[in-house]
Amino acid sequence: MTADLKKKASLSAANRVTILRILGIPFFALLTIYYLEGVRTGIPDERFRIGALTLFAAIALTDALDGFMARSRGEITRLGKVLDPLADKALLATSALLLTRPSLPELRPQLPVYLTAALISRDILMLFGAAIIHHLTGSLDVRPRLVGKISTFLIMLAILWVLAAGPEKPFTWICAAATAFTVAAGLRYIADGIRQIEHGDMRHMPLL
Repeated sequence: MTADLKKKASLSAANRVTILRILGIPFFALLTIYYLEGVRTGIPDERFRIGALTLFAAIALTDALDGFMARSRGEITRLGKVLDPLADKALLATSALLLTRPSLPELRPQLPVYLTAALISRDILMLFGAAIIHHLTGSLDVRPRLVGKISTFLIMLAILWVLAAGPEKPFTWICAAATAFTVAAGLRYIADGIRQIEHGDMRHMPLL
């Protein structure tokens, strides 16, 4: 194998960081599940909560790291454009499903059902739309939008708030803002998809 082929076949440093983020999600889920089980039985182990909080924060912070590495090193790849938003969505969806517990009122605060429903609905819509575009064109160019980045930041903040056992009053406003931006991101996605289909330029579908 030539040097050029080896370079093409190897993963970039940014993609390796993204893969590490994805591999950290099951460990975060395990720590969270153990903590929630303790909450359910009335004897929560704070070590699991702090561990989940620390790991979530680390995974969230490396989201900015892999993007910076890709841009600064000139290593923006098609694989990275797909893996990076998928890592975010896997982390947020896992966290939202675990921390939305109407049947566990002892968990305070917890993510409201309306925020989790908006998040999961938007992601399903996005994946479905991306699949249609890829089917019609044979390619997909992933481009993030500002409204989607704000939505992701606010949802991450809400999850950190739950794991940090923060006060409930500001948390309500954070969740409301996160939901509003999540819905706005979904509507932007629909509008972009319709416009791109009508104009025949369907390769540039944003992954919000």
